[in-house]
Amino acid sequence: MDLMVQSGIPRGKIGVRLMYTLLFVVILSLMNFMIQLIALVQFVILLLTKSYSEPLRSFSNKAAAYVYRLVRYITLNDNTKPFPFMDFPAEMERPQNFARFE
Repeated sequence: MDLMVQSGIPRGKIGVRLMYTLLFVVILSLMNFMIQLIALVQFVILLLTKSYSEPLRSFSNKAAAYVYRLVRYITLNDNTKPFPFMDFPAEMERPQNFARFE
């Protein structure tokens, strides 16, 4: 068992972490909506121009990294508070050169 768990965590600190977690759950819900909206806009652009928007593609890749950081914090797998308490995360992986439609 972890030393922190054995010695006991003050309930006040648990409450503070819970409040941050609730804030990040709300932000995660907003990010979910925003990513869905970006995907829809990206497909509309793709249908109209037969080309995707590189700025949208780059931003959505960064948003995916941010969602990953949010989930890690919410599920107690990371102790670093995500954005807005830290910098917005950089891309974890570069996007592929092109999207395939098979």
